[in-house]
Amino acid sequence: MIQIAPSILAADFLHLEKDIQLINRCGDVIHLDVMDGTLVPNISFGFSVIDQVAKIATAPMDAHLMVVHPERWFEKLAKDGVQMCSFHWEAAGRLTSTFIERLHKLGLKAGVAINPDIPVTKLYPYIGKADYFLVMSVFAGFGGQKFIYESLDRVAALKAEIERRGAKALIEIDGGVYGENVRAVEEAGVDLAVAGSAVFGAPDPAAAIKALRGA
Repeated sequence: MIQIAPSILAADFLHLEKDIQLINRCGDVIHLDVMDGTLVPNISFGFSVIDQVAKIATAPMDAHLMVVHPERWFEKLAKDGVQMCSFHWEAAGRLTSTFIERLHKLGLKAGVAINPDIPVTKLYPYIGKADYFLVMSVFAGFGGQKFIYESLDRVAALKAEIERRGAKALIEIDGGVYGENVRAVEEAGVDLAVAGSAVFGAPDPAAAIKALRGA
């Protein structure tokens, strides 16, 4: 069964504790979208928010670093108790393996993310090294974008390569996931789906999580 990671980027920041407790009860993972305004054309939030979320989080926290120097923040994320951290191949380049190793030494699961315009084959060298791969199904930077359906083919290709090598790695997808496409996402091979607007824009967010999971 696919797991659901509600993104607090779409949560009610005036009542953030309520939404974090909702994820603790009903979700699988708390997704933290961190943007620097340089790698992506937007700024979200930083440790002033993550520090507070960490105090009440019981669900695992997954930090998606959309920043140009992700390695600067690995140690701080580990101290906050974040369990999963993904960074963009576009930011890391030839240092990707080094960053994976640094995250592992800090006790975090390491993920490598790519935008829709990056060939999925760029992730193949890190199969057997990374714990998970984050395939963006919209361009990183803004919530509420329309799902790019070609992402399903990218996920399927990555899944096939992971299985061909006999490796173990989860596939996460982020962007435009709703009830209308989540089953196709799951069938393509996604293990963990990030959902923002589909959860926090719903009249009943708890029911929305359950429906997305297919439970």
